[in-house]
Amino acid sequence: MSSAWPIAAQAQDGSSSSALVVARILNRVSFVDLPPAAVKHAKIILASTLASAASGTGIGSVRIVRELAKEQGGQPDATVWFDGAKLPAAEAARVNAMLSDAAASDDSDLRNVAHTGTCLTAVGLAIGARTAATGADLLQAMVAGYEAAGRLGEALGASSGSSSRGVGAISGSVGRAFHASSIVAFGGAVTAARLLRLTEEQMAHAIGITATTVGGLAIGTNSWAREYHAGNAALCAVNAALAAGRGYRVNSDMLEAPGGFLAVFGGGKPDTSNLTRALDNNYQITRYLAIKLVPGAHALHPAVEAAINAARNSRRQPEDVAKILVAGPQSRLAARSQAPKDMIEAIHSLPYYLASAVADKDFSWAHASPEKIQRPVIARLMGLVEQDPSPPSVSYEWGWGATVTIVTRSGDRYTSTVDAPKGSAPRGIEWSDVDAKFRALMPQSGLAANRIEDALKLIHDLDQAKQASELPNLLL
Repeated sequence: MSSAWPIAAQAQDGSSSSALVVARILNRVSFVDLPPAAVKHAKIILASTLASAASGTGIGSVRIVRELAKEQGGQPDATVWFDGAKLPAAEAARVNAMLSDAAASDDSDLRNVAHTGTCLTAVGLAIGARTAATGADLLQAMVAGYEAAGRLGEALGASSGSSSRGVGAISGSVGRAFHASSIVAFGGAVTAARLLRLTEEQMAHAIGITATTVGGLAIGTNSWAREYHAGNAALCAVNAALAAGRGYRVNSDMLEAPGGFLAVFGGGKPDTSNLTRALDNNYQITRYLAIKLVPGAHALHPAVEAAINAARNSRRQPEDVAKILVAGPQSRLAARSQAPKDMIEAIHSLPYYLASAVADKDFSWAHASPEKIQRPVIARLMGLVEQDPSPPSVSYEWGWGATVTIVTRSGDRYTSTVDAPKGSAPRGIEWSDVDAKFRALMPQSGLAANRIEDALKLIHDLDQAKQASELPNLLL
């Protein structure tokens, strides 16, 4: 693929347009030019998102919105996963995105905890059904969509003066004020635009419409507002692309203008260099994708992995533990030691993660259950978790990195450090781990075992599928 594409462009009205430059770049992403890792990661996103969605089928927030969407009805474009109802593409995408996000077992971007894959999958399968897309069409659209979301996230980080790495990459914005769904919506809009075969200018307007529509407050992370954000991102993405495809236009400088998306959400002077740089084969999806192999807030996964390592090395029983010390970028969360009341609180509690890892020398999908959360041993160990007062000299490449030290009653210390978690691009994402996740969570949807295996096989071979809609048709 050529790396000589222009880094500046003119909109039809003669003004400079970052959205148009991005559209010109991403509309040229071609399946035949994609590196194998990009195709593999797009398939892995599909498997991971559907597995997470399966475990979200019984959650109340999803049930409410699913029932409302079915009551309102409309053109039967796309299927609601594990339900069978046919709804307009935007509403199906919304419900399906909520299914995945509600269970907190979806993917993340290593830099900002944005669940990009949830939006790409929900939007991609809904629009893919409407447009009779092939499997290859869907995969290339998802890669382009991931690139869009990643670039917007980078641009926000640059605008706020933050580093381009780590969970705090856009801490001036996403981390404290607005939810990361405001980034992933752009990925959904570009995915939809590619599947709808929009022109470059139409895609640029879809990006602009998304910029002026999407939102969500970060304060809602520990409530049902979290998955509502995810649903709105998918809904916005589909509607933006459909409207742009019919000729709907917005001001072309919606991203970079004073008062535009980057200035408002980035909290600083817009920097569009990350948005408009030339595209080579070093795709964002190959570098920053992380798949959850255990439930809950992804930024806590390195800490729980380090705690498991330390606990296994110690070979000590929970009653022998005197302190659990944690260091690293997320260690400030150690102060939140109140016992969680439910799954939502547990999956965002660093003390709960560390206490469970030390108690069981493991952490798995079962640890999101009330039976695991409410054990007396967990409450006792949570009280022993504290921020390490003398943290080791460790250089973390990623903002999720953590070092955990278990101190026993006799004074022995056992320490482990994990930077990027298992299941992330820097460490390599293995199909064996993703397959295990799929088989562990999909039965919660009520699908028969043979359907689950058929769906997994189709995902592995999706680039050969003549109709991407074969996949949602198996989720009935």
